[in-house]
Amino acid sequence: MAKKTIQRFLPDHNKIKEQKSLKIFGNLLHDANLWHLNRRSARGAFSVGLFFAFIPVPFQMVLAAALAIPFRVNLPLSIALVWITNPLTMPPIFYCSYLVGVFALGQELQPFHFEPTWAWLSQSISTIGPAFMVGSLICACIAAIIGFFGIDYLWRRSVNKAWEARNQAN
Repeated sequence: MAKKTIQRFLPDHNKIKEQKSLKIFGNLLHDANLWHLNRRSARGAFSVGLFFAFIPVPFQMVLAAALAIPFRVNLPLSIALVWITNPLTMPPIFYCSYLVGVFALGQELQPFHFEPTWAWLSQSISTIGPAFMVGSLICACIAAIIGFFGIDYLWRRSVNKAWEARNQAN
Protein backbone atom coordinates (compact mmCIF):
# COMPACT_ATOMS: atom_id res chain seq x y z
CA MET A 1 0.00 0.00 0.00
CA ALA A 2 2.79 2.49 0.84
CA LYS A 3 4.38 1.83 -2.54
CA LYS A 4 1.13 2.38 -4.42
CA THR A 5 0.38 5.55 -2.48
CA ILE A 6 3.80 7.03 -3.17
CA GLN A 7 3.73 6.04 -6.85
CA ARG A 8 0.47 7.95 -7.36
CA PHE A 9 2.20 11.21 -6.47
CA LEU A 10 5.50 10.65 -8.27
CA PRO A 11 6.17 12.48 -11.51
CA ASP A 12 6.85 10.47 -14.66
CA HIS A 13 10.53 9.58 -14.92
CA ASN A 14 10.65 10.37 -18.63
CA LYS A 15 9.65 13.96 -17.83
CA ILE A 16 12.36 14.13 -15.18
CA LYS A 17 15.02 12.79 -17.54
CA GLU A 18 14.07 15.50 -20.06
CA GLN A 19 14.51 18.42 -17.63
CA LYS A 20 17.23 20.78 -18.80
CA SER A 21 18.64 21.30 -15.30
CA LEU A 22 19.25 17.55 -14.91
CA LYS A 23 21.03 17.12 -18.27
CA ILE A 24 24.30 17.79 -16.43
CA PHE A 25 24.09 14.28 -14.96
CA GLY A 26 24.13 12.69 -18.43
CA ASN A 27 24.22 8.89 -18.46
CA LEU A 28 24.07 8.68 -14.66
CA LEU A 29 20.29 9.08 -14.99
CA HIS A 30 20.10 5.70 -16.75
CA ASP A 31 20.84 3.76 -13.56
CA ALA A 32 17.75 1.59 -12.98
CA ASN A 33 18.08 1.87 -9.20
CA LEU A 34 17.22 5.57 -9.41
CA TRP A 35 13.76 4.73 -10.72
CA HIS A 36 12.80 1.68 -8.61
CA LEU A 37 10.61 2.22 -5.61
CA ASN A 38 11.29 -0.07 -2.68
CA ARG A 39 11.70 0.49 1.05
CA ARG A 40 15.41 1.25 0.85
CA SER A 41 15.13 3.69 -2.03
CA ALA A 42 12.05 5.40 -0.55
CA ARG A 43 13.56 6.03 2.88
CA GLY A 44 16.77 7.37 1.33
CA ALA A 45 14.80 9.56 -1.06
CA PHE A 46 12.78 10.98 1.82
CA SER A 47 16.00 11.84 3.65
CA VAL A 48 17.58 13.53 0.65
CA GLY A 49 14.45 15.39 -0.43
CA LEU A 50 13.50 16.61 3.03
CA PHE A 51 17.05 17.67 3.78
CA PHE A 52 17.24 19.93 0.73
CA ALA A 53 13.69 21.20 1.26
CA PHE A 54 14.92 22.98 4.40
CA ILE A 55 18.18 24.31 2.96
CA PRO A 56 17.60 27.85 1.61
CA VAL A 57 19.59 27.70 -1.60
CA PRO A 58 18.61 28.02 -5.24
CA PHE A 59 18.44 24.89 -7.39
CA GLN A 60 17.30 22.61 -4.57
CA MET A 61 16.03 20.04 -7.09
CA VAL A 62 19.43 19.79 -8.77
CA LEU A 63 21.15 19.40 -5.39
CA ALA A 64 18.67 16.69 -4.37
CA ALA A 65 19.33 14.88 -7.64
CA ALA A 66 23.08 15.26 -7.15
CA LEU A 67 22.82 13.50 -3.79
CA ALA A 68 20.23 10.91 -4.87
CA ILE A 69 22.44 9.62 -7.69
CA PRO A 70 25.49 8.52 -5.63
CA PHE A 71 23.24 7.18 -2.84
CA ARG A 72 21.20 5.34 -5.52
CA VAL A 73 17.84 6.29 -4.02
CA ASN A 74 14.61 7.06 -5.87
CA LEU A 75 15.30 10.16 -7.92
CA PRO A 76 11.72 11.31 -8.66
CA LEU A 77 10.78 11.06 -4.99
CA SER A 78 13.87 13.01 -3.90
CA ILE A 79 13.11 15.77 -6.35
CA ALA A 80 9.39 15.88 -5.55
CA LEU A 81 9.95 16.18 -1.79
CA VAL A 82 12.00 19.34 -2.26
CA TRP A 83 8.73 21.06 -3.17
CA ILE A 84 7.56 20.90 0.43
CA THR A 85 9.09 24.35 0.57
CA ASN A 86 7.20 26.18 -2.13
CA PRO A 87 6.30 29.87 -2.36
CA LEU A 88 3.35 29.35 0.00
CA THR A 89 5.11 27.33 2.67
CA MET A 90 8.53 28.96 2.53
CA PRO A 91 7.84 31.96 4.80
CA PRO A 92 6.53 29.99 7.80
CA ILE A 93 9.07 27.18 7.40
CA PHE A 94 12.03 29.53 7.11
CA TYR A 95 10.78 31.71 9.96
CA CYS A 96 10.59 28.61 12.17
CA SER A 97 14.11 27.72 11.03
CA TYR A 98 15.22 31.18 12.09
CA LEU A 99 13.59 30.68 15.51
CA VAL A 100 15.37 27.32 15.90
CA GLY A 101 18.68 29.02 15.01
CA VAL A 102 18.08 31.81 17.51
CA PHE A 103 17.40 29.22 20.21
CA ALA A 104 20.41 27.07 19.23
CA LEU A 105 22.81 30.02 19.20
CA GLY A 106 21.35 31.60 22.34
CA GLN A 107 20.69 34.88 20.58
CA GLU A 108 17.84 37.32 20.90
CA LEU A 109 15.26 37.75 18.17
CA GLN A 110 16.24 40.48 15.75
CA PRO A 111 13.34 42.62 14.53
CA PHE A 112 13.16 42.75 10.77
CA HIS A 113 10.81 43.91 8.08
CA PHE A 114 11.16 42.21 4.70
CA GLU A 115 12.04 44.43 1.76
CA PRO A 116 12.81 42.97 -1.67
CA THR A 117 16.04 44.97 -2.11
CA TRP A 118 19.73 44.10 -2.25
CA ALA A 119 20.44 46.53 0.58
CA TRP A 120 18.00 44.73 2.88
CA LEU A 121 19.42 41.34 1.87
CA SER A 122 23.04 42.33 2.51
CA GLN A 123 22.13 43.90 5.86
CA SER A 124 20.06 40.86 6.90
CA ILE A 125 22.85 38.41 6.13
CA SER A 126 24.92 39.94 8.90
CA THR A 127 22.09 40.28 11.45
CA ILE A 128 19.68 37.34 11.04
CA GLY A 129 21.75 35.27 8.61
CA PRO A 130 23.79 33.17 11.05
CA ALA A 131 20.77 32.15 13.13
CA PHE A 132 18.76 31.44 9.98
CA MET A 133 21.45 29.25 8.43
CA VAL A 134 22.11 27.30 11.63
CA GLY A 135 18.38 26.82 12.17
CA SER A 136 17.89 25.70 8.58
CA LEU A 137 20.67 23.13 8.92
CA ILE A 138 19.24 21.81 12.19
CA CYS A 139 15.73 21.58 10.74
CA ALA A 140 17.07 19.92 7.57
CA CYS A 141 18.87 17.24 9.59
CA ILE A 142 15.87 16.61 11.83
CA ALA A 143 13.50 16.41 8.84
CA ALA A 144 15.84 14.00 7.05
CA ILE A 145 16.07 11.72 10.09
CA ILE A 146 12.32 11.80 10.71
CA GLY A 147 11.68 11.16 7.02
CA PHE A 148 14.09 8.21 6.95
CA PHE A 149 12.70 6.44 9.99
CA GLY A 150 9.11 7.58 9.41
CA ILE A 151 8.82 6.15 5.90
CA ASP A 152 10.66 3.01 7.01
CA TYR A 153 8.11 2.51 9.80
CA LEU A 154 5.14 3.21 7.53
CA TRP A 155 6.49 0.89 4.83
CA ARG A 156 7.05 -1.97 7.29
CA ARG A 157 3.62 -1.40 8.82
CA SER A 158 2.02 -1.50 5.37
CA VAL A 159 3.78 -4.75 4.51
CA ASN A 160 2.80 -6.31 7.85
CA LYS A 161 -0.85 -5.37 7.31
CA ALA A 162 -0.75 -6.88 3.83
CA TRP A 163 0.68 -10.10 5.24
CA GLU A 164 -1.94 -10.22 7.97
CA ALA A 165 -4.71 -9.66 5.45
CA ARG A 166 -3.28 -12.41 3.25
CA ASN A 167 -3.03 -14.81 6.21
CA GLN A 168 -6.62 -14.08 7.27
CA ALA A 169 -7.84 -14.71 3.73
CA ASN A 170 -6.32 -18.21 3.86
